[in-house]
Amino acid sequence: MGVPDLTEGTIMRIFITGASGYVGAVVAEHLAGAGHEVVALARSDEARRRVEALGAKAVPGSLRDLEVLRGAAAAAEAVVHTAVDYANPDMGEIERDALAALLGGLPDGGAFVYTSTGLVYPDRKGATVDEDHPVSPETSPQPYKILGERQVLEAGHVAATVIRAALVYGRGGSGLLRGLIGAGRQNGMVPYIGEGANEWSSVHVDDLAALYAAAIERREPQVIVNAASAERTPMRRIAEAVAALTGARAVSLTPEQAVAAMGPAAGMLTRSSPLDASRARRLFGWNPAGPGLIEELTTGSYARS
Repeated sequence: MGVPDLTEGTIMRIFITGASGYVGAVVAEHLAGAGHEVVALARSDEARRRVEALGAKAVPGSLRDLEVLRGAAAAAEAVVHTAVDYANPDMGEIERDALAALLGGLPDGGAFVYTSTGLVYPDRKGATVDEDHPVSPETSPQPYKILGERQVLEAGHVAATVIRAALVYGRGGSGLLRGLIGAGRQNGMVPYIGEGANEWSSVHVDDLAALYAAAIERREPQVIVNAASAERTPMRRIAEAVAALTGARAVSLTPEQAVAAMGPAAGMLTRSSPLDASRARRLFGWNPAGPGLIEELTTGSYARS
């Protein structure tokens, strides 16, 4: 089965999950702005209003409504899956079944873009990582994302792209950054662990959305790409910027203090696996150009929110 030769600029019907969320909303906005017919899953009236404001048509349902997913995918030429709830312990099973329905509905040759994360990689202690580095659900902080990647890539009838995103920021969003900002405002302190020298890659949400659009329009079969700008930022620098934003103090915690205060999440804050995103640039002509993470925190969208 061959993948259709779609040129850039072709108008498509695209079904997206998670369009009322942080990343999904910006992706839907970019796709609709490019002229595509965007159809979005909406599990509540509030979600429906949000996606319609982005220029998308709402389809009532959730990731548990498998026939809704299958039918919406069957009527589309591309599917973008951004919906996720990391706090739900059943999310792995929910996503497995949802992906089966979406992939089962999407016609032969359709494009499928799956949202993964740079957290699938092991902690590289500062060494840069590319897409060929081995990942394992047994050792990853996000094991079901690795399983989801495999499920999508094994679907041979679609052109599947897996996007492993770095720390997403911009437009005043991001769970990690909003959490740090909340801590600064509530507790008067923004934590980092040890010296905070561990560097993170990051990507502006608008640059990330542009990569989704490029992956659909310049579809490559069965490919994984990292999404990150060239910037690498130490966690201490992030904490200091958030502290300046909120009038708080950036405070170093020992690993033991961090675990006591934050539980298992503390382990993620000490990671350093900067992402090599050269494949996305080469395959999709992607050129991230948004303002940097620290700039956004000090003078950009977070400073205005």
